[in-house]
Amino acid sequence: MQTNVEFLLNGKKVSAAVEPRLHLADFIREEALASGTHIGCEQGVCGACTVFVDGRPTRSCITLAAACNSADIRTVEGFDTDPLMEAIRDSFKRHHGLQCGFCTPGMLTTAYDIIRRIPNADRQRIRKELSGNLCRCTGYAGIVDAIEDVLKAPPAAVIQPLERTEAPKTNPDAPGFPEPLPSDSKPDAAPDAAPGAASVTLPDPDSFGSAAVLTKSMDLSAGIEEAWQLVSDPEAIVACIPGATLSGPVKDGIANGTCSVSAGPIKASFKGSARIRYVPETKSGQLVGSGRDGFSRSGLEGRMDFQLVPHGRASRINLEMRYRLNGPLSQFGRPALVEEIANGLLSDIAQRIDARLSGSALVKQQDQPTSISGLRLLFNAIKGLVRRTLSTH
Repeated sequence: MQTNVEFLLNGKKVSAAVEPRLHLADFIREEALASGTHIGCEQGVCGACTVFVDGRPTRSCITLAAACNSADIRTVEGFDTDPLMEAIRDSFKRHHGLQCGFCTPGMLTTAYDIIRRIPNADRQRIRKELSGNLCRCTGYAGIVDAIEDVLKAPPAAVIQPLERTEAPKTNPDAPGFPEPLPSDSKPDAAPDAAPGAASVTLPDPDSFGSAAVLTKSMDLSAGIEEAWQLVSDPEAIVACIPGATLSGPVKDGIANGTCSVSAGPIKASFKGSARIRYVPETKSGQLVGSGRDGFSRSGLEGRMDFQLVPHGRASRINLEMRYRLNGPLSQFGRPALVEEIANGLLSDIAQRIDARLSGSALVKQQDQPTSISGLRLLFNAIKGLVRRTLSTH
């Protein structure tokens, strides 16, 4: 079964019938014959395939062509007459920012995004933004020099958004991009749905039998009663999660909100809902939620069971997480690596909870990072895997 798609590719209207599983990179190269977009890892990690979709840098190797209907797509060929890209290309040549050239299309696209989006970026910020693009030749110094040089005197159009020439802009909030809204796993609908979202049901808590499972215990510095006051306060817990925000007050156990994750220039914003149940008698509870990133059409479902227990004069929280990730972003996942990343995230959250309980460094919502750094978690995860592997030999 094929799907009809129509979008702009470098300013020209393209329409075709495609297989639902066909990735945008393959369509661009094999169907549209725009070979400037390179395919490297095919897992969204190396950045060679980065293109602009509606003005956002996007990994085309894990983006479905069918998900880009009515979008404006620009590959490296689409910037031939762009004054900013011309300045970037010239700077790359002068600073020797390319050698074999395989990563160069993705590097140029990312450089364009950095200069346009962060006109005051310093050298450290440039390196951070480039962390999602891999180069095996240059050592990155020439690339950073090239971007830094353009930032000193960028063309006037640098702060302007990408212009559209045809077709309406793809809207992640449009009917084609459904997002979860609060409703229980049972037939009864949840109250006070988030404005503008479509009604879906939360997963059944008993449906996670085959999902990935992660267990973790974390010691807290506070006593069990004090810890329970914090753990049973959804707003306080959200304030301890980087990148997480509530869209409104929690009512009748239903929380609506967003959790943003970034990996270099690639960002995902999961919007969704969760039902939270507490059992004060046993100092335990359960959270069941689902979220969806409208742009990548990736979905995340999870269930977390938790319980506080005494631990000397302090307390300990026991966690069991079950989760499912589907859609293009799931291609990042490898079971052992995902487990390490989840462990790192839980440890990070635990430190923030403990800091809030101890009063040593109160965690305030306005002080939180705007997104969870997937690359930092990935780096820590790889270190953990290597450490465990070496310890078994």
